[in-house]
Amino acid sequence: MTDPIETVWQGRFITTLREGRWEYAMRNGEISAAVIVAIDDDHLILVEQYRIPIRKRCIELPAGLVGDDHDGESIESAAIRELEEETGYRAERMEQLGEYVTSPGMVTERFTLVRALGLTKIGDGGGVAGEDIIVHRVPLAELAQFVAARRAEGMAIDSKLLTLLGPIYLKLSA
Repeated sequence: MTDPIETVWQGRFITTLREGRWEYAMRNGEISAAVIVAIDDDHLILVEQYRIPIRKRCIELPAGLVGDDHDGESIESAAIRELEEETGYRAERMEQLGEYVTSPGMVTERFTLVRALGLTKIGDGGGVAGEDIIVHRVPLAELAQFVAARRAEGMAIDSKLLTLLGPIYLKLSA
């Protein structure tokens, strides 16, 4: 028999829950996220933005919520929209690479990793009002050095970048 689930606190966007001694958070509603791997001519498109929970700027793969303001939106159309808003790149289509969890011991959040295909630069990006996103176009061959330099500057690095850094780091330790 499992313990009952108790709502500890509920806000507009998240709810914290307790099940026995375990506390965790979940996003309200049927909202998911799309995380985008966008490679343009052997360059990875990354974004940098300030993240309030960690109180610093963070280097990340472009990403966004699916269905937060667009009812019935598909993962692919949300990813195309978010990539364009954040980076100024338009993708002809998105290829789904699977669903993943972010921090399964603490949150119920899941995201779908997608690959952007048929990229065209159409603008500067930067996100919507108030996001203050900086776009980085990083040569794949220099990704590990770029991340190390940003970390040395005190920036946070989103763990989703390990999807691309993992093979590099494994080669370095072999």
